[in-house]
Amino acid sequence: HIQDPASQRLTWNKPPKSVLVIKKIRDASLLQPFKELCVYLTEENNMIVYVEKKVLEDPAIANDENFGPVKKKFCTFREDYDDISNQIDFIICLGGDGTLLYASSLFQGSVPPVMAFHLGSLGFLTPFNFENFQSQVTQVIEGNAALVLRSRLKVKVVKEHREKMTVQNGIEENGVVSASLEKEVGKQIMQYQVLNEVVVDRGPSSYLSNVDVFLNGHLITTVQGDGVIVSTPTGSTAYAAAAGASMIHPNVPAIMITPICPHSLSFRPIVVPAGVELKIMLSPDARNTAWVSFDGRKRQEICHGDSISITTSCYPLPSICFRDPVSDWFESLAECLHWNVRKKQNNFAVEEEE
Repeated sequence: HIQDPASQRLTWNKPPKSVLVIKKIRDASLLQPFKELCVYLTEENNMIVYVEKKVLEDPAIANDENFGPVKKKFCTFREDYDDISNQIDFIICLGGDGTLLYASSLFQGSVPPVMAFHLGSLGFLTPFNFENFQSQVTQVIEGNAALVLRSRLKVKVVKEHREKMTVQNGIEENGVVSASLEKEVGKQIMQYQVLNEVVVDRGPSSYLSNVDVFLNGHLITTVQGDGVIVSTPTGSTAYAAAAGASMIHPNVPAIMITPICPHSLSFRPIVVPAGVELKIMLSPDARNTAWVSFDGRKRQEICHGDSISITTSCYPLPSICFRDPVSDWFESLAECLHWNVRKKQNNFAVEEEE
């Protein structure tokens, strides 16, 4: 049986009580919608509202006396300090696609359903318009909404942790003269959950990147160029699309491998099954190091001996749809990318027979 992507629905085991509101900071146009939404959630629905501490530090919010009573009811948190993963029933994002990527980064395990409003330009991941937010939020609270499960990537970065030690008098115990010594003192392991893409690039170096790509332990190719993008279907309409990849619906279980400006003209983007394990390492003969970033964040250098392992995460991001997964996606293609928009050919004029 092949499941219809539009058949996934949001259902609550018990009525939701807590909501995380994520607002794009340093954007004055979002202040009024943010206040209206918070008043509606706290006073009309008696919800517990979680807000990031730096959002409330905005002078327009901190100095608003009318908003003071509402603000006192908030629960606040700080990124990388407070763990709120088990305290949130659903999430509301105000802003662009970046707010949804940020929401994803806050939850390294299971992610609550996310309702994303676009304010200003329409984004791929933000299907809701704020004009009728009361009725739309009420529908979500009542459990009347379609869902799309956006797969994420589980990424493990293993770094050979070395430290330089200066040898006294420049002479080691075996009598070899040495100014400094690199000693391996263990491995540093970092893990990330990624919604859009992992980007490995050549960084500031003028040389081509040389990175080896392994699939389930087998070397499949070496990337020589500006780098490589490993993306989810959600990320296929982001950097991967700009690099020439196909755009894939988020319901398709897949991982995309897209080269960035490859030196080989026959190196085309490929799609591999979700669940395979990819491993990326610097080639042994690479002239320079590489750099990696995760959804545009946590950028860091990759040296010889380091590795990046990527597979499909078992924790997708449940994104609440405006209509359904198919309609929302094609509307986004039309609105955001003007996909297949062109001037139509004129039809042949039918001459009337005399």
